[in-house]
Amino acid sequence: MSPAKRISEGGAAPLTVAGAALHTMYRRVRLGRLVVVGALATGPLALTVAVMTPSPTVSAAPKPASLKLPVVPADPSGYAEVFLSAWLRSSGKQADAQSRVAQAMAPSVALPDPVEDAQPVSAVHAVRSAQHRDGRWSVTAAAQYPDGTVRYFAMPIVADKHGVTFAVDEAPGRVAGPALAQVPRSAYGTALPSDSELTRTAGEFLTAYLSGDGQVERYLAPGTSLAGVSSAGYQAVDVQQATADTAAAAAEQVPADGTTVRVLVEVTATDGSGGWPLSYELAMSTRAGRWEVATLLSGGTVADGDGS
Repeated sequence: MSPAKRISEGGAAPLTVAGAALHTMYRRVRLGRLVVVGALATGPLALTVAVMTPSPTVSAAPKPASLKLPVVPADPSGYAEVFLSAWLRSSGKQADAQSRVAQAMAPSVALPDPVEDAQPVSAVHAVRSAQHRDGRWSVTAAAQYPDGTVRYFAMPIVADKHGVTFAVDEAPGRVAGPALAQVPRSAYGTALPSDSELTRTAGEFLTAYLSGDGQVERYLAPGTSLAGVSSAGYQAVDVQQATADTAAAAAEQVPADGTTVRVLVEVTATDGSGGWPLSYELAMSTRAGRWEVATLLSGGTVADGDGS
């Protein structure tokens, strides 16, 4: 019996490799048709999802947020200084130059009426400023006179919301000066002998630093860079007192390498116009059996627990 006849009679003929591949392809085609028919039955959107192969979604990079810096209103202390100086120097006459300056800065403020031989102010300096919630400022300034008198005036300043325009809308008020603050206890509580190695090195360094032609490099620790004051021109620098923040600085022998201390050196620097008391804070360190300047400090050093 031929193979075709066996198949027609219901017998299953063994599949060849090609026949198996053809059978698999036929099943896939039928499955694809069923998916499309189902998609058509559910609508265009489902058809699109069924037919098209989804592609990876790439999220767009978020736009960087714009940086908005806070608007910090300008302190009107300088404006108040100029106004008070012109106001105190005005003669009360509109034609006077200082009167015109004061009137331009404060059109509604009355001018003073000094006597002819009134002592003119020599300098005006703002000493305090405070901003109120409504944008107004209060500036206190010190007026110094040739005879040594110092008078304090408070001025109300009107500012716009951005702090770029100002005006004085009221006459200055005479007020009491600031109280003297309590000076905190210094951290430099160890007195150094005048002939100690540390005192001598600090004195020689300051002489080179202030003379204008000295070589300060020889006194500096490695990695420290410091230029002398070329315009100072002091002929002599004498150490009056040297104090340290630790008792180790007062030892007769130079401590081990790497020891660091802070010292306050008070000197008298002399030039052609006289002698001037000056103070310097230095961070000193040891290396190879000698003291070196590690840092020229600025500002006062306060003992722990004080000066708060």
